[in-house]
Amino acid sequence: MTELTLEKETVFVENPSHFFKMPKEYQDLVIRQMMVHTEGELSGADDYIEIFYKMAPNAYEKQICCERGAEEVHHYIRGQELLRDIGVDSTYMLETNLKDRDLYGTEAVKDIRSWPERALFSYLGESAVLDQLMEMAESSYKPIADMAIPVIKEEKVHVAHGFRITREYCSTEEGKALIQEALERWWPISLDVFGRSNSKRSELYVKWGLRKYSNEEARQRFIEHTAPRLEELQLVVPDHKKNRKYL
Repeated sequence: MTELTLEKETVFVENPSHFFKMPKEYQDLVIRQMMVHTEGELSGADDYIEIFYKMAPNAYEKQICCERGAEEVHHYIRGQELLRDIGVDSTYMLETNLKDRDLYGTEAVKDIRSWPERALFSYLGESAVLDQLMEMAESSYKPIADMAIPVIKEEKVHVAHGFRITREYCSTEEGKALIQEALERWWPISLDVFGRSNSKRSELYVKWGLRKYSNEEARQRFIEHTAPRLEELQLVVPDHKKNRKYL
């Protein structure tokens, strides 16, 4: 459980009954955060099945795509249940085509062109999402924290799998060149996962204890723990502002 001192008040929201007694600003932020997260998990399932499965180089990797897709659907179900308990229906997402979902942007994922890019999607893109889940595990809204903990365990496996593929490519000069080319595209995409640096909503999330860090603080933390691992693979980390969408 996490407690937050906010303007001399302790904010800790135990359950939906307590949630409905909170200010509208808090309620709106929780709903927005969970709608984005829940749609993102469902889209993640579609990414694995509709995109990665088809390009997987062997039966083992196809099996992994199916397993990861099933886990992402389970993550969606956990988010759907949390939202249901606060009066929000997210089941419509199941009938919405991947290309029509607009809460959690996946344009870059839909345009993944190679298996090295798929590797960096999991190693970098899902690692950025994992960082956000780690913040949610300390949420002032207890149901979010409870939901995030088991999801984190599975997302760590996703990231590790992406790193393994990346490391295997980097074991040869030819493979490392392919990863370096993919990195030029996926580094700015991964940094943009954290959103705009001047986001007022991210400041409100921090204010209410729904997140620990602002968008830019979270982005810098990601850079600090990810860039050295890339350099250990003898990769060149691109400029942090090059080709960025959200600055």
